[in-house]
Amino acid sequence: MLIDYKNVSFRHVDDDFVLEGVNFSVAPGEFIYIIGKVGSGKSSLLRTIYGEMEIDSADEAMVLERDMMSIKRKEIQRLRREMGIIFQDFKLLTDRTVKKNLEFVLRATGWEDKEDIEKRIAEVLEAVKMTGVEDKMPHELSGGEQQRIAIARSLLNSPKIILADEPTGNLDPETADQIVGLFHNIVASGTAVVMSTHNLPMLDRFPGKVYQCEGQKFIELSELGNQA
Repeated sequence: MLIDYKNVSFRHVDDDFVLEGVNFSVAPGEFIYIIGKVGSGKSSLLRTIYGEMEIDSADEAMVLERDMMSIKRKEIQRLRREMGIIFQDFKLLTDRTVKKNLEFVLRATGWEDKEDIEKRIAEVLEAVKMTGVEDKMPHELSGGEQQRIAIARSLLNSPKIILADEPTGNLDPETADQIVGLFHNIVASGTAVVMSTHNLPMLDRFPGKVYQCEGQKFIELSELGNQA
């Protein structure tokens, strides 16, 4: 399993538990939705997976073969290099081109050869159907195009898992469907995708396993195909 949580609980500092007794596993090639109201714990759960939020207690909390109960800070950086993380507000560097955004990530994660860097950038842009925008600035792109670049960025180091926190929240319905369709293409290659969302109609159109955050609990609802 890429993620294996058994009886995991966590809370904000000096506050009530956000979620208690979470049982959650993710296998290669799975597409998983996490649904729930604003403030129900969706984003916080994702933060525990990439080491931004501490877990208070667990029988087991493994992410990419790391124990999240005892992981060291320097190891968290290595962990994040093996996953892609996508946010609702894209988090692109606004002072540089698309190409420079992607190059920055590659160089920060140890890539040095110029030809290898350019080849990898071309590959991920082709994967998200954004070839030809290398020299554009983020503000010259639509919201959907910026999110595609954010997805391309998440693919640079061939992650085993992508965590997407409300990635369609700022997009119109048609563009949101295109983005989720793109995630499904990524899953077909063996990468797992865990996506938080409050866009429930989307679940009818794109298959996936569904979990719900509600009342400090994490509940597995069902495996949905193209059905209600």
